[in-house]
Amino acid sequence: MAGQLNPNLLLAVPLAPLVGSLIAGLFGTKFFGNKVGRNTSHSVTILGVLIAFIISFQTLMAVMDGATYNGTIYNWMTVAGLKLEIGFLIDSLTAMMMCVVTFVSLMVHIYTIGYMKDDEGYNRFFSYISLFTFSMLMLVMSNNFLQLFFGWEAVGLVSYLLIGFWYTRPTAIFANMKAFLVNRVGDFGFILGIGLLLAFAGSMNYAEVFAKKEALAQLTLPGTNWMLLTVACICLFIGAMGKSAQFPLHVWLPDSMEGPTPISALIHAATMVTAGIFMVARMSPLFELSDTALSFVLVIGSITALFMGFLGIIQNDIKRVVAYSTLSQLGYMTVALGASAYSVGVFHLMTHAFFKALLFLAAGAVIIGMHHDQDIRNMGGLRKYMPITWITSLLGSLALIGTPFFSGFYSKDSIIEAVHHSHLAGAGFASFAVLAGVFVTAFYSFRMYFLVFHGEERFGKPHHHEHEDHSHDEHSDEHHHGLAPGEKPHEAPWVVTLPLVLLAIPSVIIGYFTIGPMLHGEFFKGVIFVSESHHAMEELTKEFHGAWAMGLHAFTSLPFMFALSGVVAAYYCYLVNPKVPTWFYNKFHALYTLLDNKYYMDKFNDVVFAGGARLLGRGLWNFGDKTLIDGLIVNGSAKLIGWFATITRTFQTGYIYHYAFTMILGIALYLGYLLLLPYMK
Repeated sequence: MAGQLNPNLLLAVPLAPLVGSLIAGLFGTKFFGNKVGRNTSHSVTILGVLIAFIISFQTLMAVMDGATYNGTIYNWMTVAGLKLEIGFLIDSLTAMMMCVVTFVSLMVHIYTIGYMKDDEGYNRFFSYISLFTFSMLMLVMSNNFLQLFFGWEAVGLVSYLLIGFWYTRPTAIFANMKAFLVNRVGDFGFILGIGLLLAFAGSMNYAEVFAKKEALAQLTLPGTNWMLLTVACICLFIGAMGKSAQFPLHVWLPDSMEGPTPISALIHAATMVTAGIFMVARMSPLFELSDTALSFVLVIGSITALFMGFLGIIQNDIKRVVAYSTLSQLGYMTVALGASAYSVGVFHLMTHAFFKALLFLAAGAVIIGMHHDQDIRNMGGLRKYMPITWITSLLGSLALIGTPFFSGFYSKDSIIEAVHHSHLAGAGFASFAVLAGVFVTAFYSFRMYFLVFHGEERFGKPHHHEHEDHSHDEHSDEHHHGLAPGEKPHEAPWVVTLPLVLLAIPSVIIGYFTIGPMLHGEFFKGVIFVSESHHAMEELTKEFHGAWAMGLHAFTSLPFMFALSGVVAAYYCYLVNPKVPTWFYNKFHALYTLLDNKYYMDKFNDVVFAGGARLLGRGLWNFGDKTLIDGLIVNGSAKLIGWFATITRTFQTGYIYHYAFTMILGIALYLGYLLLLPYMK
């Protein structure tokens, strides 16, 4: 079936969710008078995403048979030879992303029917998540920087709407504004990178820019001795740091848990936060020409992978534990990109999308069963009340910590090995970070698992927790109704549990079946480029002897020992001897305070950046507005005219001889000016 794909069929992939979004958003809300009801709203949006998924899956099958597409769909305008257009680039990387985005989105749409059934904004929510799917598909399918930037900004805008979906809650408004502003910082770097490439390559089309990569590699940034490609790649990655929540632009993602749980799975597990990872992998021909940029990516990713994992240990809100897990795993993906193992980073993106969406949706099911209590210290023993949620959560947690033969194992272990074979600056620290992160991930994941599903039943009773941490709660009584005394948790309805089961399947098996072709086969041939001087992937392929052999060998490896140690430590601390965490808290109170305040990053940003902005604003107001504009320009001009009017008024007496004298004086002054004019030149 090798050949060109049908562009009209490809166009239906993003347009189907867009049509569903418009129907639900316009006709299902007050905007057009609530013309359609809830059933119509969720039906048309689910149908749109289902159509997109079916076509995406067919596209993936065709691409695996050799079919491709790279062409213009619509020419917007041509300015001085620069083409601004909408176009699609469909290859193995794009087709895989299309399937991941549409499948996870489909699961979230179905799940939302049960989770949001009592919410007044039901139709609006379906419109938003369907619009988000459209935006993400436009991003991953683009063949030029203009469309990439459109999709990039569109997912940011819709995420702003979704995070602040409950707009009557002050914390939700704060969270969505925080996400919006932090992403603007990253996007500033992103557009600078695009601008540099446009200025020196003369095109916004990927293929045309990549064709000039060798010439670009010889250029320096005007006025400096910096390599142009190094600066451009670092600027592009700064954009990825914002979207994919890398240190220090990670601060928005934990607060984004203020939005409804379905968007946590959609935005913060499978789609928006992986946009940066996808973009860097797509730009591999450029990044491979700058070791400096790759080292920067490597170090930032390793800091995020390790230090964000530490923060997950002390979280008590079930969604925030999973959120910090997302931060850490995004760090792992970024480390793989920095080690030139782009295919490994994208592979982990895929496996992570399934098990992280599963964990978020399972957390939502627990929240439903607990009557919207999100504090894991108020749970315990839910296994017998919520068996489907329990088993799917266990499978998701096992995949997350890298248990052999689970999907997360194949991608995570490959990242650790790839970093071990990297020789870039910072590779030593990165190797330590990803290895230590295995223990940390296993510990906080099973801390949550044991506190929620095993041990003493702590629900339906008053709670007085030691070292209470309200900063990590939802700051609203609306979030924490909880179970009344005597009430028991209950399993969620089938529209909630069905997506859990369907997501659990790829979380377990997809890594086993895809590691061979994706990492060591020709799945990404001609799509992802790796320089001959970077040997990580080459070494990985030499050591790979099949998925089964890799899984068996893992039981004797150091990462497995670290993961097992983390699980055992969590089991001992939270089921066998619960006094241990209290002892650690008392003994290392300063460390706990540091983690509790999230390394004081929020306070630093508030004092330095927000405080600086406030000072700048006051200065501009006092000098620019009051002194310069109001004082000098507005009031000053009025005073000047008033003074001039006062002078001229003395000549307006009504006497003819006064007017004659004024005319003579004016003529004399003009003649004097003419006499002095030659000397003034």
